[in-house]
Amino acid sequence: MAGSKEIKARIKSVKNTGKITKAMELISTVKMKKAQEAAVHARPLALEAAKVLRHLGTLSDESVQKTGEPKELILLIASNKGLCGGYNVNIFKEIAVEIRNHPEMKYEFVTVGKRARDFVQRTGNTLSGDFSDVLKDTITPKDAKLVSRFLQKLFNEGNFTRVRIVYSHFVSAINQKPLIKTLLPLTEAEIIRFFEDIGAPISNVASHVEYEFEPNVEVITETILPMIYDLVAFESFLESKASEHASRMVAMKNAKDSANKKVKGLTLSFNKARQANITKEVSEIVSGVESMKD
Repeated sequence: MAGSKEIKARIKSVKNTGKITKAMELISTVKMKKAQEAAVHARPLALEAAKVLRHLGTLSDESVQKTGEPKELILLIASNKGLCGGYNVNIFKEIAVEIRNHPEMKYEFVTVGKRARDFVQRTGNTLSGDFSDVLKDTITPKDAKLVSRFLQKLFNEGNFTRVRIVYSHFVSAINQKPLIKTLLPLTEAEIIRFFEDIGAPISNVASHVEYEFEPNVEVITETILPMIYDLVAFESFLESKASEHASRMVAMKNAKDSANKKVKGLTLSFNKARQANITKEVSEIVSGVESMKD
């Protein structure tokens, strides 16, 4: 058993770790609530945009087929920092399974988040762009538009079959779901499948509403489609950021609880070591007294 001084030093070290993780938990809780509110408030707008998009009459039931080698562009959203539990790992597992299940497909990546960029480079995939600086705690529509327009440009110029987003959808503070959703080209089937994945009522998406478009559908489509793509990207960023803070909050809470548990165990060991020292000293005194009597 380690000595009292060593155990006391370890107790102090673990207590300091517990204080740090508790502070990080509180910070993540505040950030998570703000990000959650932003993500939840963006969902009705995304839902209405999907309904309008369907009634523009520009969506088909099949993806646009491009000639040449099948190639897909992936926007991979992860975090810039660690200490967020399985947040990044779950996203990377999702895309790894997707790649493994489609060996015939060639993939290129645009990343948001340093951990996403490192993953693409580490796995030897093609990195077509990195927007890690965009991933701030407060994400604006302008940030999302920057990434969205870059993706649209690559899609139009790069002969990609489709563009998809891999991110973590915020379900609750203790539940985040890694998802893959299509950004380009959008089809009715993809929209319905996405809302099924997040548990949204399909009846709301498919409800029939008559719209009158001026000056005409073609002009409106050319104007509104890029905006809707921007909105889809923005909503994905908000969901990702809320998921990241929630995952970090839970991870720091678990670390804090583990530190407190470790402190209790070390305190017990310290008390046992101290008691053993006291017993030893008492025994030595008694032995000394008895030897003097003799």
